[in-house]
This record gives sequence, structure tokens and C-alpha cells, in this order.
Amino acid sequence: MTATATATAAQATIGPHTPPLPEARPETLGLSRLRLQAMSEAFKREIDKGTVPGVTVLVARGGQIGWFEALGRQSPASATPMARDSIFRIFSMTKPIVSVAIMALVEDGHLLLSDPVAKFIPEFASQQVGIVKDGKLELVPPARPMTVQDLLRHTSGLTYEHQGDGPVHKLYQESRVRSRKITNAEHATLVASFPLVCQPGAEFNYSRSTDILGRIIEVVSGKSLGTFLTERVLGPLQMAETGFSTSEANAGRLAEPFAADPWTGDKVALFNVLEQPVMESGGGGLVSTTMDYARFCLMLRNGGTLDGHRIIGRKTLELMASDHLGPHVQTNGTLLSPGHGFGLGFAVRREAGIAPFPGSVGQYFWSGIAGTFFWIDPKEDLFAVFMSQGPGQRDFTRTLVRDLVYAAVE
Repeated sequence: MTATATATAAQATIGPHTPPLPEARPETLGLSRLRLQAMSEAFKREIDKGTVPGVTVLVARGGQIGWFEALGRQSPASATPMARDSIFRIFSMTKPIVSVAIMALVEDGHLLLSDPVAKFIPEFASQQVGIVKDGKLELVPPARPMTVQDLLRHTSGLTYEHQGDGPVHKLYQESRVRSRKITNAEHATLVASFPLVCQPGAEFNYSRSTDILGRIIEVVSGKSLGTFLTERVLGPLQMAETGFSTSEANAGRLAEPFAADPWTGDKVALFNVLEQPVMESGGGGLVSTTMDYARFCLMLRNGGTLDGHRIIGRKTLELMASDHLGPHVQTNGTLLSPGHGFGLGFAVRREAGIAPFPGSVGQYFWSGIAGTFFWIDPKEDLFAVFMSQGPGQRDFTRTLVRDLVYAAVE
């Protein structure tokens, strides 16, 4: 089957067929109905203010959904209400799914976390580190090879074009690296042609590392990233509405942002989810629904299994949800809040305090740039999925939903 045929077949499976998860009254799960209602009222106020067009919030405890609500409008351009099965661009919430997929290959013995990336993508063997001196970019050899583990924990030395405006960032910005019309292989070759922003292992720099993991999956498995994800993760979890695009039949279910940011007035432009991309971005290309992602979260909560399907081993997941930065890796005030580290595909809470929002030590989570967010709290046996399409409001809504959900935990 050609890559195009595979993509079309995968796209055709996306539809309103995701099995629901069990639901229970919140008070039977140790959740306050009164506080959850207060959460809904808070988001209704934000919707009325014009902060976001609409949101969905799903809260589960003990493996059962205690609250699942859709509020506001699906799109500011129509009167269609937000729905439980609205489809969202989840952007970087793609990363945990791809990270689980690469760890499945580790469990199969196809690669090691310590393997050099160049073992699978030879172009990375000649990559150098960019050092800025007197305003000029100088290239020096890496002190050690970039590894698969570096990609998973974002200590690779790669970056994102929007994470700075230094000489290396400008090389990213001036290239075709953001194009959805190049292949995963072409993208990896392009990224390998840029200097690293630091020595591998020295700093946490949020980056296109997970896109490179997606290419490694293709090299090792001999399949497109979309096909492998469907076979090993999405299919077994019955995440029937998650893919790199969706069909025209679902056009009426798409959640959309305001055309201009309500706080800054800047134009908001997100990718067309009805267009099948050439590049299947492992770092941010998936679209999904709240229930689909809740099934992924329940698998994580269960220690790697759901409905009799083991996606990842319990100890492997334990490794992924542990901090892999430690005190020696610089974080440079990036996306990690105080008291947090990063594991293999997730941020991890290291301390009960310091951060300006509630949580538990051992909690792990990630989010998407358009406003989606999830977390797993093993200590409280709690997980939550929040969906919206409000890029400029994402930091605010992520903190707000954490405050409100934890206020409901009894």
C-alpha cells in the first residue's frame, strides 16, 4: 500500500465511533458536584467575556468520568454549540502519543534509549553545535552524540523556530521546516542541517525532537508514522477519531478559534484539519476529540492497558513519567513551571509547592499550543482533559482548569 493510500484508509476510519468511558455521579468518586458546577460557571463567564469561543472539560477519578461538559460555541463563525464530540487540533498533545509509540519499539528490542539518533538518521552524524560569540555563530563539534533519550526529554540541542530569535532560530524560521508539504524524511534531513543550540544533554529546549522521533518510528518500523500509530496505539485504544486529518463529513464538528486574538488583536491561523498533510508531524500534527484523548489517559492511568490491550509496560510507563532532567540540566526559564521537570514525553511535577497552581508530586501532563491540556495524577487517581481552540489564552485556561478541578477533589 502506498503512503497516500495508507493515509486515505486511516482518514476514512475517523468518525463518531469512539466507545464512551464509564460515567458515575461525581460524589461517588470523591468529587464535589458543587465545585464542579462552579467550574462550569467560571468557564461560562470566560466564554461570555469573549476569552474563548467554547471549551470541553472531562474529569475522571477511579477510572470513571465524574464530569464531562461542553460549553459555549464550537466556532465563533456559527451558532453551533460546542459538543462532547467536537474535533480539535491537539498540536503538542501529539507528543505523548508518539513517545508511547517509540517506547513500544524499545520494548520490542528494536532500539535503546541510549542509541545515537544518527544510527537511524545518518544526517545527524555531522551536526554541529552553534555557539554565539561576539554576535557571530561559531560551530563546534558535539561533546557526545544526541540520543533517543535526548529526543524524548528535549535535551537534544534541537529547538523550535518560535522558542527564540538567535542565529539558529533564524535558520529554522527562514527554512521550510514548518511546511506540511514535505515528507517526514525531508523534514528530518532539514533539521539535521541546522546547528544545535547547545550541547546534547546540557539544556532542556522544547523542540522539534518529537518530530524526529516520528521519523525514527518510520525508519525502524518500515511504515508511515500514521500507520504505526494506528496499529500500535490508536487502533487498540479505539481512538477512532484521532488522526493527522479528518474527512469532509466531519466539517461540521470542527472547533475553531477566533479569527483574531481577543487579547492582542493578532491574526490567528491554525492548520486546515480537512487537508491530508504530506508530513505527519509527531510533534504536533494530530486532531482528536475529548473522549478519544480520555481513552489515552485512562490507558496511562491503568498502567499501560485498556480493555485488555496492553499498549506499554507498567515499568516502562513508570520510567516515562519520572523526571529525566535532574539538577544538572538547565531549563532556562522555558515552558517548565517551578517545581517541575520533564520525563520521556511528559512534564512531571517534582515538588508539591513552588508552582503557582495545585497538583501532586508525580503528576504528569502536557498541552497543545492551541489550548488543549491533559494531566494524570496517580496520587489522587485523577485525570482531566481540557479542550479549546484559543492559542493566546492557553496559559490562562490551563491554570484556571487546574485550580477549579483540584478545588473539587474531596
